[in-house]
Formats: sequence, C-alpha cells, structure tokens
Amino acid sequence: MPRVVIALLLTCLILTPVGADEERGDQLMRALRVKVSKAVREARPAIACILVSRSEAYYSAPFWGIKPDPEQQGVLGRFDREAAEKLVPSSAPHRSRILRTIAQHDLSDPTNVPESYGSGIVIDRSGLILTNAHIVREATKIYVRLPDRRSSWADIVACDPRSDLAILKLLDPPLDLQALPLGEGEKIRPGDFVIHLANPYMPGFRSDAEPASGYGLVSQLRRKVPGGENELERHRAATLHHYGTLMQTDAQSTPGCSGGVLLDLQGKAVGLTTALAGLRGDRPGAFAIPLDANTRRIIEVLKRGEEVEYGFLGVQLQSGVGGGVHVMRVTPGTPAARGNIRAGDKIISVNGNPINDIDDLFLFVGMSLAGSEAVVEVSRNFGGPRSCNVTLAKFYVPGSVIASKRPPARFGLRVDYTSIKLQRDPFLNFNRSVPEGVVIREVIPNSPADEALLQPDKIITHVNGRLVTTPKQYYEQIMLSPGKKVELTVLNSENRFVQVTLEEK
Repeated sequence: MPRVVIALLLTCLILTPVGADEERGDQLMRALRVKVSKAVREARPAIACILVSRSEAYYSAPFWGIKPDPEQQGVLGRFDREAAEKLVPSSAPHRSRILRTIAQHDLSDPTNVPESYGSGIVIDRSGLILTNAHIVREATKIYVRLPDRRSSWADIVACDPRSDLAILKLLDPPLDLQALPLGEGEKIRPGDFVIHLANPYMPGFRSDAEPASGYGLVSQLRRKVPGGENELERHRAATLHHYGTLMQTDAQSTPGCSGGVLLDLQGKAVGLTTALAGLRGDRPGAFAIPLDANTRRIIEVLKRGEEVEYGFLGVQLQSGVGGGVHVMRVTPGTPAARGNIRAGDKIISVNGNPINDIDDLFLFVGMSLAGSEAVVEVSRNFGGPRSCNVTLAKFYVPGSVIASKRPPARFGLRVDYTSIKLQRDPFLNFNRSVPEGVVIREVIPNSPADEALLQPDKIITHVNGRLVTTPKQYYEQIMLSPGKKVELTVLNSENRFVQVTLEEK
C-alpha cells in the first residue's frame, strides 16, 4: 500500500473517537475524497502548460520579424506562422526546407516538441500567469496552453531569478479565464494535507493535455537548496531558497512539474512546485516555494511589472553560539551604520523573526525589500537587547532580471542604489564608505546624458541642488525639474563634485 494512503488511513484513525465503528472511518474518508475532488475540479481550469523557445531564429531570419527594442523588456509577441510563410518567395532556393523550419518554430502546433516546458497557475482573470523564473529564462517565444483547448501566446511581465518567480501575460486571454486564489502558505505545518496539480512533460504540451493531480503530506519546512563552500560567493549568487524557504511534501514530482501548484483542502494555492530545488540525497518528493506573506509581497511587485529590490543591511557577520549572529564589521554609510548597529552587536531578530544563523539574516533582511524600514533587534554588551530602526538599501542580484515597467529615463538616465556599487566589487571592502547619492545604472545612447559623457557607475548626489539618496527621491526630483533643463551634481573619478547640465532637445 502506498505510503501516502497509509498516512491518510492513520489520519482517519486518529481523528476517529475511541470506540467509533468502521462506518465513522468510512465517512471521514468519503468527506476527504469529496474535498479533494472539489479542490481539483475548481483549480483545474487555472493550471497552465508553458511552452518555451530560446531560439534566436525568430529575429535572425530576415523573413521572420525584428528583434524587440531593448527598452521594451519582456515583449516577445506572437509568432505568425502564416505571415512568415507568405514572406518566403515561391522561387526561393530551398523553399520547402525554409517552410519546414518555420513550422518547427511554431509553438502553437501541438505536433512540435518544445525546447523547454513547465507549468504555471492563473492568478488574475486579465491573463496573468505565475510560474518559475527558470522555466522562461532567456525565452524568445512563449506559448501557454490551458485545459479545454484554450491557448495563447504570452509575454513576460517580470522575471526575478532570486525568488525564481516570473509573471506572464497572455496576449489573447480566454473570456472565461478563471484565477486560482492564493492561500496563506505561512500557516502550513508539517503533517498538513496538500494536493498537487501540474502539467507533466508527457503529454503536457499536447493541445488536449489535462493537468495531473496527486496528494501528499507536508513533511518538512524551511528546506534549503545546496550551496557552494565559499560563503561570500554563495550569498552573492544564491536564490532565496538557499537560505531555507522551501516546503517538502510526499507528493511525487515528475519531469516538467516546475510551476505546478500545491493546494490546501480549501482549494487555495499555498505553494509553487520547483524541480530546480531538488536536494541531493533526499528521497523523492515535491519541493515548493511557499506562497506566504513574503512571497505574496514579491508577487505583487512582479504583477506590476517592476524589479524586485531586496533589502541590504551592510554588515560582515559571524554565526553566534546559541542563536543570533555576531556583527564583525559595519560598512560606513550603509543602513546598518545609519541605524546605529555596531561591531560587536549580536543580531537576534529582524521584524520579529528570530535569527539563528547567517542564512536567516540574509533571508529576512532580503524579504523586507529595499527602501522599507526594518526593526533589527540586537544584543549589546552590558546593555541588553535594543531595537534599531533601519531603512534598507538594495542587495545586488546577479543574473537576468526582466521588468516590463521601468522607471522613466528622462534626460537619458536610470539610476540605482549606491549599495549596488559596493557589492559589485569582487574584493568587497567593508571599510570603504558607501557614498550618499544614487549610482548611474544606465545611459540611453544619443540622449542628453550620453552627449554630456555621463557613464554608468558615476554617483549623482544632487538634482537641482536637492540631495537625493534613493532612486525614488531621484526620480521624483527629475520629474519635477522645470522646463527642459536639469542640473546634476556628480562625483567624478577624481572624487570631486562637478556640476553637469542636461538639456532636452
């Protein structure tokens, strides 16, 4: 008898009062089956199969189209096979071979096998799909199939490698699209019953595919993806799931099940499964990103098409004995320094979350997001616990981040937190102060900023004489700048402040 079925029977026996007859146990089993069937039936229309191509042929072949403007991040568009075929002259050499190549790149054709695939869930009736970032990484075209032969090409709204989450937008959403409600993954505990729904590879990409269902018990929480030995490099390259976020269940995971959903018995989504998080040496099962309050906050940012900006404190750490982490050094000019955190302090909680090791600190500071205020509780020698209020800067996330809604590049500039400049240094120097201001992130070619020879990594400290210390402050001041001119104070390579005037044409 399968392990999960045995667990269910044991659960029924535990719930049955002492001396109850066999009929009572049967009633409990029937009630459980009814709940599971109802949850699967109601969730099924919202389970998507995501087909991905990473081929550059859509843009490199002259008869297929034009590569999207880099300013239009995430815009992949539809692939019009019929229009592409019409552009091939009847007299073209090797015409039949060209037509076959075009046909092979049509993800809407159910006879084609996609290069990559995965699952996703509809979270908004407007056509928003939640899935794993690794599924759509470097995608050039995306096609989404839903049950009952509904389908659509899709664009990427936002993609965040650190959380391994992405939001897609159906370009032709069905009128009867149903969204799956998000539950409270933070309330899930080991032993809870969960239902798994996903589109496995075979035959998940076929036009008549139905999502596969299963069930299991939550076995463990706060599971970690294995990381490297070098702690500094590990934290720079790590996803949030290296710090211990994952939910592990008995539900069996099959190839192609990344992006599937875990449901509670109320039919609400409490987890997003991910094959990327398979742990070495563990027994088979499904691992999922819990859809808790922290993850839901990230999802809201992605739904807006914005970049997720994780919190950064600015301390060098050493694990403590008996919980907490010791602050070895505080970088001048960072949130920690401004928040009165000192070398020698022991950090014991962040926003009420206990800190037992360095991974806990990276997780809870990061999840608080840049620009937010965090309450860091520290234990200080001869002084007892005290609370430090800090406004977090931004953690540097390597990898491909996609945000379809980007800040306006007025005068040809986009900026970022200066904490990014510090962290990109391969020889991270905690003694070097983080300067006040914002760092130039991007200069648009042929713009006023480009003509003024401004370059990425330069620091802007003032806009029209007003100090700016965050990107939000910079963009507010730049949009308020009267007329077509703006005066910037820039810290040049000789550490001298110079005035630069930009003028729109």
